[in-house]
Amino acid sequence: MRTGEPLPSVGDVLAALATGLWHWDTAAREVTVDAEAARLLGLPPEPATLTEVQTRARLHPEDWNEITGVIPLAVDEGTLAEVRIRIMDEQGKVLRVVRSRSKPSFDPERRAYELIGTLQEVTEPAPGTRAARSAVTGDWRRSREAFLLDAGRALAEARSTAEVLRVAGGLSMPGFSPDGLVVFGVEGDRLTITGQHGHQPGDMGPFSHMSLHTHYPAAEVVRTGRAVYLSSPAEYKARYPATWPLARRFGRRSWAFLPLTAAGRTMGAWMAAFAYPVAFTPDERAVLTTVARMLAQALSRAGAEESERELTEGLQRSMLPSLGPEIPGMQVAARYIPTGGGLQVGGDWYDMIPLPSGRFALAMGDVQGHDVRAAGLMGQLRIALRAYAAEGHRPDAVLTRASRFLHGITHDDQMTDVRFATCVYVEADPATGMLEIARAGHPDPAIRMADGTVMMRPTAGGLPLGVEPDPDYPTTRFTLEPGETLMLCTDGLLETGGHDLDSGWRRLRAILEAHPGGEGAGSGADDGAGGGGDLESLADALVQGVHGPSSHHTTGPLADRREDDIALVLLCRLLEGAARPAVRRTLLSVAQDEPDRIAEARRHVRELLHDWASAEQVDSAVLLVSEMVTNVLVHTDTDALLLAEVTGETGTRGLRVQVTDAGDDLPHKRRPGELASSGRGLMLVELLADAWGVDPRGEGKSIWFELYESGGAAGGVSGDAPGGVSPEPDEPDEPEPDVSEGAA
Repeated sequence: MRTGEPLPSVGDVLAALATGLWHWDTAAREVTVDAEAARLLGLPPEPATLTEVQTRARLHPEDWNEITGVIPLAVDEGTLAEVRIRIMDEQGKVLRVVRSRSKPSFDPERRAYELIGTLQEVTEPAPGTRAARSAVTGDWRRSREAFLLDAGRALAEARSTAEVLRVAGGLSMPGFSPDGLVVFGVEGDRLTITGQHGHQPGDMGPFSHMSLHTHYPAAEVVRTGRAVYLSSPAEYKARYPATWPLARRFGRRSWAFLPLTAAGRTMGAWMAAFAYPVAFTPDERAVLTTVARMLAQALSRAGAEESERELTEGLQRSMLPSLGPEIPGMQVAARYIPTGGGLQVGGDWYDMIPLPSGRFALAMGDVQGHDVRAAGLMGQLRIALRAYAAEGHRPDAVLTRASRFLHGITHDDQMTDVRFATCVYVEADPATGMLEIARAGHPDPAIRMADGTVMMRPTAGGLPLGVEPDPDYPTTRFTLEPGETLMLCTDGLLETGGHDLDSGWRRLRAILEAHPGGEGAGSGADDGAGGGGDLESLADALVQGVHGPSSHHTTGPLADRREDDIALVLLCRLLEGAARPAVRRTLLSVAQDEPDRIAEARRHVRELLHDWASAEQVDSAVLLVSEMVTNVLVHTDTDALLLAEVTGETGTRGLRVQVTDAGDDLPHKRRPGELASSGRGLMLVELLADAWGVDPRGEGKSIWFELYESGGAAGGVSGDAPGGVSPEPDEPDEPEPDVSEGAA
């Protein structure tokens, strides 16, 4: 074509470029195509007028839906509508892929769209080739869908605002990727910078706390809820001259500002800036809009979780106190681990309360449930219990009043939310180590002795708090010896990991015994736990053993569920001054109406002698304890108090067992007949014990025996029973107590 010749017609140019022309009037429901457009649609190459139904039959269903979605968007934004369309034959096979570009307009009187556009075939790379793997030259639609699925998964898994922003900053969009991202939030009538990517620290300072009335794209997006696309610096400068100088220094070429909308509310704006020109075609806008929606949902979800976490952590800090000042001669460590229900605080609690007498109290409890109601009741009950303790009441009175309080606030006329709580209350005297314990349905405490021996310490108990308005809570008294550690815990520490109370206790006992420091019972006060190792590390070991990674290798016989909170308190009486010999001691009361506790007494003695050199001596000690306690229950009307002590060094230790009752009649040995069913108790004591005797005690008596690990008198244990009364060899006129173990 030479200069000066007339230009060819538009139709000739389009035909030369293999580009078809089409016109669509949605009011008439007709599509008019020229010959080239008809050929691309799989029709004879001649002009034709098709109905919408005929046209739709030639297109892939997904592409038809995309066209109907792109047209309103293009009209709203005043841009071209561009889509890729798969042309189908009668058998549903894809003939070719074409690109459609059109300029839609909307007639408000006819309430119809009118489009005039072009169709041009797009060459798709063969599957498996290098070009087909490119997001730009390959199947862009397929790459877009894969990107959106991956982005949606990553944003859905983000659990904090920082993590959401990190995921957003790492998104690589198919065919076009921004090199600068900013998430704007809103506080009052001003923009805030929630997060950014691709900028230096301080770069976004001029945009932070910018008024929403500023002529700035992000402010406009927040005000109107509509996206702003700026394809060039010239367009940015023309539309926003006031803030263009702030954006110019970054050297970007295109910008997209999209609203972050969640639950119908615009919570901010998202800016994606590009270092190269971007036309922001409808496909690209669709990707950006989808990402903005997912980003808004992720930020909203993360913000809600962070608010809930901050609320529950604040609630936890306010409800779970610090352990207060140091206690002379004693050390305390505590742990609280929320493990289920989504809340960071539940119904478990512990407390340390200074008392008017100069003593202090340790309280631990567990309110039924793991929800907001349980947390609220826990706070109320803890405050009430602290108030009753501060009034100077004894442990039994404190729990009785606490039970009445909980019963009153949970038992209404409708009985809609009746709750109870377990609790253990310990009053401790730091000077003497005396502990007074009242228990309301809570697990028994445990004692770790100075040499590492661990035993459950049975204590008298009553009903859980809140079950009855005026229950009775008996008190158990015993002394925490130097070097010994008391452990209080909720059932979460015992049962986590599929354990019941028995198997959970065995696991805890193994952890307590294996903790380093148990052999140094004679060490000084510098040992922290008085021969039991550092108390804080012991608390950590107990929590890790039931809730840490290693706990998955020590699961119990039940389903491995980890939904209960864990509360733990350790109280250690420190060793002071020079080294002292190790002493193991257990104290147990057996009431007249508790014959089943005789078996518990046997178990305690066996545990006390767990490392005794002679298994036969252990069996002898267990048999004698059973005989002596049974004798009290059968032949007196009083209760029995068992005290067992082990002293000395390994290999030369001595065991002294003493059973005390309030009866006045002294036992006497006699010779029973061959068929007699009783009368052999003292014969067994004389036969199996290395020393034994009976001590009158004004009101009542004590019968005792001793066993020596080496077979002879051990250091500090005498076989002479000073102050005791040796039993007479024959007193046939005196009735012989029945001390047969079978009677237990």
